[in-house]
Amino acid sequence: MKPVILDKVYQPARVEERWYDYWERKGYFHVEPDKSREPFTIVIPPPNVTGMLTMGHVLNNTMQDILIRKARMEGKQACWIPGTDHASIATEAKVVKHLADRGIRKEDLSREAFLEQAWAWKDKYGGIIINQLKKLGCSCDWQRERFTMDKGYNRAVLEAFVRLYHKGLIYRGHRLVNWCPASQSAISDEEVLYREVQGKLWYLRYPLIGRDGFVRVATTRPETMLGDTAIAVNPHDQRFKDLVGQKARLPLVGRELPIIADDFVDPEFGTGCVKVTPAHDPNDYAMGITHHLEVINILNPDASMNENVPEKYRGLSREQAREAVVSDLKAEGLLEKVEDYTHKVGYSERGHVPIETYLSDQWFLRMAELAKPALEAVASGKIRFHPAHWVKTYNHWMENIKDWCISRQLWWGHRIPVFTCRSCEHVMVQVEPPKTCDQCGGTSIDQDPDVLDTWASSWLWPFAVHTWPKDSEELHYFYPTDVLVTGPDIIFFWVARMIMAGYEFMGEPPFKDVYFTSILRDEQGRKFSKSLGNSPDPFDLFDQYGTDAVRMGIMLMAPQGLDVLFSTNRLEVGRNFMNKLWNAARFVVMNLDGKEISLEKLDYEKLDLPERWILHRLNQTIRRVDDQLERFHFNEAAKVIYEFTWSDYCDWYIEIAKIRFQGADPEKSFQARFVAVQILKNILALLHPYAPFITEELWQHFKTSEEPDLIVAPWPTQNKVWEVPAAVAPMETLKEVITGIRTIRSQMNVPPGRKGEVVIKVAGDHATLIRDYLDIVRSLTRIQDITIDPGATKPPHSAVAVIGDMEIYMPLEGLIDFELEQRRLKKRFDEVTGYVRGIEQKLANENFLTRAPQQVIEREREKLQNLSAELEKVKSNLEMLQ
Repeated sequence: MKPVILDKVYQPARVEERWYDYWERKGYFHVEPDKSREPFTIVIPPPNVTGMLTMGHVLNNTMQDILIRKARMEGKQACWIPGTDHASIATEAKVVKHLADRGIRKEDLSREAFLEQAWAWKDKYGGIIINQLKKLGCSCDWQRERFTMDKGYNRAVLEAFVRLYHKGLIYRGHRLVNWCPASQSAISDEEVLYREVQGKLWYLRYPLIGRDGFVRVATTRPETMLGDTAIAVNPHDQRFKDLVGQKARLPLVGRELPIIADDFVDPEFGTGCVKVTPAHDPNDYAMGITHHLEVINILNPDASMNENVPEKYRGLSREQAREAVVSDLKAEGLLEKVEDYTHKVGYSERGHVPIETYLSDQWFLRMAELAKPALEAVASGKIRFHPAHWVKTYNHWMENIKDWCISRQLWWGHRIPVFTCRSCEHVMVQVEPPKTCDQCGGTSIDQDPDVLDTWASSWLWPFAVHTWPKDSEELHYFYPTDVLVTGPDIIFFWVARMIMAGYEFMGEPPFKDVYFTSILRDEQGRKFSKSLGNSPDPFDLFDQYGTDAVRMGIMLMAPQGLDVLFSTNRLEVGRNFMNKLWNAARFVVMNLDGKEISLEKLDYEKLDLPERWILHRLNQTIRRVDDQLERFHFNEAAKVIYEFTWSDYCDWYIEIAKIRFQGADPEKSFQARFVAVQILKNILALLHPYAPFITEELWQHFKTSEEPDLIVAPWPTQNKVWEVPAAVAPMETLKEVITGIRTIRSQMNVPPGRKGEVVIKVAGDHATLIRDYLDIVRSLTRIQDITIDPGATKPPHSAVAVIGDMEIYMPLEGLIDFELEQRRLKKRFDEVTGYVRGIEQKLANENFLTRAPQQVIEREREKLQNLSAELEKVKSNLEMLQ
């Protein structure tokens, strides 16, 4: 597949559509175990089957693709295993809504009928994100694609439950859990998102029994007082010392409440007295255990009031009950006052409603024993975190780990493999449903109705994607994996649990390195979110800039683990870079005369200075890219490739090569063609993991008939022959001379067509160097006459550039209109002065400095620095003209 010509203009869509299909047809993404080659494995963080590609996915999966493509080019058996997660709560909510839109309620269906609908929905909508990942260019092994409810994966999940149960680590408990009233299921602590809300603080009066007066309590949720079973004060609070041991009457209910003393009570909150509702608050529950209080649940699963409250409140929603309770307390003179109060309220991440603390029967997994080897693995460096500061967060959570509530009251998911005989109530825990009771032989057997927490399946992902629990060559070849790339927001949900599962079921860690990606924010510092509408659609960006440009642009703006202020300016940079590369390659192709240049011999000893310099810089670039990617500094590696390609190769070497191509010396012309191709091929290989489409397309124009497609071509390596450090200093001197002359032309607005003359005051080796390469200096500066004179003096009306021990004079007489140029510079001086004053005022504003994101402040400081430097140059040029 070798196109004959390059289009004059790069058209990303044409290139991208062609190459992804080609790679898939050729089977480049799929590998099998091969003991003669080193494996390199990544498992994708499985996106929800309900998901659509977001900019977070673009960031995360581009990084994974960079790692897998580089490993593939290094000759490793690079295996990137893709898949999706069944996402119990999110998917069930989607299916329930889908049914409701057709006038069907979940409650009207049997479990089996609902699951049929769920699978149908999954089959129709569940693969969208997979196709979107292909559009991004992800080179996953699609033959190994997994879904967490596939038959084999489901068996692995049930097997893990059974093993842990029989080991005594899983148990049934009647405990408080976080409850989502929308999904009517338990959720984990990590699935609770806290929002700051503007609420109220109600001050209530509870009449004392056996004496006059009231106990005054303050609460943010007056409706929960219907479940109060005590009032508590701090034992060291002298204000209420005489109340301890007394009783009060619960308004609206009539229940007698003991007044207890407990250190948990904060004397500074409200009145210093708190109502105790053990069934609906974890701290109250702890006090209830300590003081043997009655625990009264007042809520139904949908958070409406149940039969344990007075009849008039039964069936009311939380909000309706609050309004009714406050109204009734006010009518009885027991509402003292109401204050505005700002506090944090926990919301269900998936249900998007305030959670309840709810007492229910659930399945729990004991975590303390599982956490020990996982803690040691990170502490000892067997597993490395990047950036390393996430270790502290990980350790804090692991050292304070709580038992994991792994059951969910849903139908979509892995059903818990616990079976109870109706006849003798014997419990059987096993993977396959029993046909008869193994104790009494009865055939009436019920399975636990709950399903497992989604994370109780995905924590097995690194080995369950293979054949586990069955041993196989595949399992032991590809496990453990090498790198996990994920977001820091699921360090507890997923990363820590995968480490625990790896040790528990496989006896070794699931990966060697974990890279935590950045969090994307808009230019105002706000986190990308659907509700704010500030997150761009990746496909709009792909259409506008090209996929390679988006991949490269987002890598250039993603520092190690720091928040990213997303800007389309960087995508512009990415697009401009692709165009620059395309144009450079097109120029080289046009000068090859159809030859496979790399088959010809080249005597490196005879190379001229520019060729020796660019090859040396290539060696440095390969080394720096390898070093940066070894440390997972994706953005730094991207910058190295970008700077070498744009500056060293395109702006300098290709410009010099043009002179060689068109010159009369056939040896220099051949050297330039050979080196231009070799450098370009190495650039394409280094850039391929970042920008796979354009690099493969261009590679086809330069690869020899013996070379493979770029996706499986060898990764660039350093060449000792190219290592010529002695070429750096003289080439840098030439570049400084050329840049100095170009800067004078630019600053003084010398028209491109006017060549003029230059006098260089220089002696010794530098003078010899410039004489040897006068053709390059003349051509790249558009100067007709260059005089090299160690005793030169500044000609009248000359602009000056000082470079080390050299002075460059450019007489401006006849090149520019002095009066016109003075007016232009004066206008620019006034403009820049105004900009500088504006930024200085902004940076002196304390309100701006305290409220603006640090990245925005730093950007303003950088602008001030650049403008100040320009101001000095304009001022200097004005003085020269005057």
